Amino acid sequence: MQKTIIVTGPDLASSATKLLQQQGFTLVHTAPYSQEEELLQLVEQHHPVGIISRMGKITAKVIDAALPNLKVIAKHGVGVDNIDIQTAAERNIPVVVASGANAVSVAEHTIALLLTVTKQILPLDDSLRCGRWEKPGFSGYEVSGKNMGLLGMGSIAQETARIAKGLNINLFGYDPYAEDALFEQFSVQRCATVDELLANSQILSLHSPLTEETRQIINQDSIAKLPAGSFIINTARGGLIDELALVAAIESKHLAGAGLDTFAVEPPAADHPFFQHNNIVVTPHIAGVTNEGSTRVSISAAEGILTITAGEKLPAHRVINRKLMASPQDFVQNGE
Repeated sequence: MQKTIIVTGPDLASSATKLLQQQGFTLVHTAPYSQEEELLQLVEQHHPVGIISRMGKITAKVIDAALPNLKVIAKHGVGVDNIDIQTAAERNIPVVVASGANAVSVAEHTIALLLTVTKQILPLDDSLRCGRWEKPGFSGYEVSGKNMGLLGMGSIAQETARIAKGLNINLFGYDPYAEDALFEQFSVQRCATVDELLANSQILSLHSPLTEETRQIINQDSIAKLPAGSFIINTARGGLIDELALVAAIESKHLAGAGLDTFAVEPPAADHPFFQHNNIVVTPHIAGVTNEGSTRVSISAAEGILTITAGEKLPAHRVINRKLMASPQDFVQNGE
């Protein structure tokens, strides 16, 4: 029987494709951000044993339509808000993530957004190309000596901290699930509450997963708790931010700028209010998309599928829905 993997997106690193093909798998790609109906047609046609989730949503209907052949869903990255992990767990389908595989790429992009917005690189570039020499009256911002707050202390936040330390940035962090030793390892001062983090953050960098608890955690009230003239950088999930509240804070000048790689709805509408402000720097959810990072993520996703379909087990942190499953020991090493 043919072993098929559906990839929700037009491409996968060639090394990962080759790895899967060498093990007898056939890959079927979707268009970018395919809707549920297209995915339903594909799973009913191809009966995949695995799905690599890149773009678009893996809904309960898609999961159920892929049964009984479906054995594993592998996220091309770590954010699983586009996958119904509860339904997957109820159907005994592990959802595998590529923990840390693109952390360096995303952290570098975080710092790139920070420097681009604080140094006002894009409006300066644009004005110079239009024939204006705007040195008189210009003043940017130094990041050296400033306080950066990290909301979340996962692998991307850790890499961001490592780079930021080299820029002489003071680091604060909040993550109720991380051990004290992790904060100490990266010289990050631990905050007991989100409010404490906000009060200390001239630069707020978001590194939290999107959950019901964290949805719009950055809103009118929380933004008001940041020092005046602060910056927000988001390379995590757009849904963490109340976008209209952020725009209002930019317009009131309580925020000096923002660097955003993710949006509540992707792609955003052409008339999105972010586009009206040159101190909001935006990129199309590509922080992790580098030659090196994409290859590592693709290989990690492929290896996750190969491991599970071979009846073998993964480290606990790789199976993101393990705590929702009735029998996680079937997929997780050492009974973790």
